Amino acid sequence: MKILAADDDPVWLRMIEAMIREWGDEVVTARDGSEAWQALTGPNRPSLAILDWVMPGMDGLEVCRRLRDDTESPYIYVLLLTARDSKADLIRAFDAGADDYIRKPFDPDELRARLRAAGRIMDLQAALLMAQGELRQQATHDALTGLLNRGAISEIFERELARAKREEMSVGVLLADVDHFKSVNDTHGHDTGDEVLRQVARRLQGAVRTYDLVGRYGGEELMVVLPRCDDESAFRIAERARAAVASTPCGSDPAVPVTISMGIATSRALGTFDANALVRGADAALYRAKNGGRNRCELATR
Repeated sequence: MKILAADDDPVWLRMIEAMIREWGDEVVTARDGSEAWQALTGPNRPSLAILDWVMPGMDGLEVCRRLRDDTESPYIYVLLLTARDSKADLIRAFDAGADDYIRKPFDPDELRARLRAAGRIMDLQAALLMAQGELRQQATHDALTGLLNRGAISEIFERELARAKREEMSVGVLLADVDHFKSVNDTHGHDTGDEVLRQVARRLQGAVRTYDLVGRYGGEELMVVLPRCDDESAFRIAERARAAVASTPCGSDPAVPVTISMGIATSRALGTFDANALVRGADAALYRAKNGGRNRCELATR
């Protein structure tokens, strides 16, 4: 663990620092509450803090309160050092956000035991956060391609349209469909078809702008949301993506030549910020691209 030790008494501070180093943990020190707060809110912050209750500038309770008011940052476990032993004082400490306390003068073995218990709690928190992140990934991303799934890309599209309407900007949407995808599956098998989809997804992501969003809309159909994009820019991005997919075959055993057709719609061209209307426009343009010979891009008009 990386531990912060904060105490305005230099003797106590050196003693705690030496103990923590001897026990194999990393330690940073602070001589008052203000220094402690800077260490706890800066980069590479500690995961555990040992705070003396009485310090100049900002006492340990105030540091606790500020930490608990910050609900966006990772949780920091706080062990409070105090010479106070009244029940009322201990209640104040826990109400301020302290997780544990130890009375001065303390037994080193007791401090070590409390730090080990805190470490187990922080390990549990890290595991829970990892599991939460994995569940969020599963809920918003397509398992095969790693792209945003239909629900997530549709929600982002709605948000971008609302923002564009407020800022009087244009938003574009691309619908891309892999040409003759059924034939790929029938001829080479579904494993090859899956790899084709994965590679098409990667090539699309590499061809669009860094702030454009790509999602799997369904089957072999992909959607790209283009914030702040007019007709000319949207068509240029679509052509770049189409060319990137067609440039080299997908897969390796066997390598399969693959192309995509794309339909493009923008809020400026269609005169609407309605998501359903724009998707219908892009879908109609995609249908024209398919009928026009495939491996091409078509722009929706009113």
